Amino acid sequence: MKNLNILISGAGIAGPALAHWLIRYGCAVTVVEKAPAPRPGGQAVDFKGETHRTVLSRMGILDDVRALQTGGSDQHLIDAEGRTLAVMPGEFTGGELEIKRGDLARLLHDRTASACEYVFGDSITSLTETPDGVHVTFERAAPRTFDLVVGADGIHSNVRRLAFGPESGCVRFLGHYYALADLDQDFGPVGRMYNEPGRMAAVGGPKAPAFFVFASEPLDYDRYDAEQQKDILARAYAGMGWRVPEVLAAVRRAPGVYLDSISQVRVDRYSRGRVVLLGDAAYGNTLGGFGTGLAVVGAYVLAGELAAAGGDHRAAFDAYERVFRPYAKISENGNAGPFLAPGSPSRIRMRNWMFKYRFLLAWMMKMTDKFATDIELKTY
Repeated sequence: MKNLNILISGAGIAGPALAHWLIRYGCAVTVVEKAPAPRPGGQAVDFKGETHRTVLSRMGILDDVRALQTGGSDQHLIDAEGRTLAVMPGEFTGGELEIKRGDLARLLHDRTASACEYVFGDSITSLTETPDGVHVTFERAAPRTFDLVVGADGIHSNVRRLAFGPESGCVRFLGHYYALADLDQDFGPVGRMYNEPGRMAAVGGPKAPAFFVFASEPLDYDRYDAEQQKDILARAYAGMGWRVPEVLAAVRRAPGVYLDSISQVRVDRYSRGRVVLLGDAAYGNTLGGFGTGLAVVGAYVLAGELAAAGGDHRAAFDAYERVFRPYAKISENGNAGPFLAPGSPSRIRMRNWMFKYRFLLAWMMKMTDKFATDIELKTY
């Protein structure tokens, strides 16, 4: 593996996690990121069960994650008068270890920054595979050639578009959008979630100060235009009860908002030649609470298989596919949209009932643990 020169696109979670392992195995690693710096804040993410815990331990960051964990919090499911109908417990929403996405990204960046090259404020413009590597051009930097290129750049992956084809052929929209925003207004000491058919608004909960999920037809908007996204939220939540008009007014004052689709990525293979996908770029963004775990475990497996194959990318990518795709099936079959924003009053009541009865909650927790641990981790 020594002297293998690898480019990773994306400095969120998956990219720096992979960089951690590749550095340990002796690779020269460059990480390119469109944002001007590591992104702070964002929603809370979580880890579940022995598999996630084992990978964090092998990375040497388990204690750091524990030190930064939020502790999780309960979410009160309420009616239009603000009365509690049921409680979604913190252990369901926050897993075993919950941490703010920005804190985890900063931790991974800080652990790898001294041993690899980070290039912020730039993006890949072309990938041309040659017999000896991949010739890469950038928006700002001079062209370079790498042995391998990894797309760890999210559901709207630039690397996947360049190497696999248009997003429309790889990403399946699941009929819902979600949004996150920081607020300058306190809506109470406990997290509260209010539903009307096809719409959910939550404040003070475990994921973000304001969290929205709503059913919709596909939307055409600029993902970098916060005001346009605020307009979309205002239209989607017009006429909604409880204190939602107040929440929307606070969102208007927020410095930014993040709006995206709940979607699945469908690719026949995670790799094309010397290019391979990792994290949401490969497994999708179904908002089911598994994305961060898939990214970190996927990074462990991909780097480990490269090491086991002595840097032979063909053998390593085949093994990564064989070992990891069955584990990632939860992202191919899941969709949190109908659960968080049920489409009818009866479905809202049924969802709430699940949190009133201990045996139903215990069953859900058992299934969550099963999905999170459904892989036999090798010791590479």
